[in-house]
Amino acid sequence: MIGGVSQATVTLNEGSSYRFDQSHSSNGGHPLKLSATSNGTHGGGSEYTTGVTYNGTPGQAGAYTQITVGVGTPTLYYYCQYHSGMGGQASTP
Repeated sequence: MIGGVSQATVTLNEGSSYRFDQSHSSNGGHPLKLSATSNGTHGGGSEYTTGVTYNGTPGQAGAYTQITVGVGTPTLYYYCQYHSGMGGQASTP
């Protein structure tokens, strides 16, 4: 969930950085990943890593996924590394 909405569509603007806080215990076992393919590696795509950094272990204090969106970044999709169907779209206008 992002902002209390399951499979929310988020907008990521070029030239900006976004940090997804994964410190809440409900994130345990659900590492947030990004892909240019819907449902990421579960949908036949690969992990998108350009400008992406990870810190800590999801579900523990200080854990987050961060992306700095570069010019020309494709539409991205966020997904759980381990569970299919847990994600949504991250538009990059």
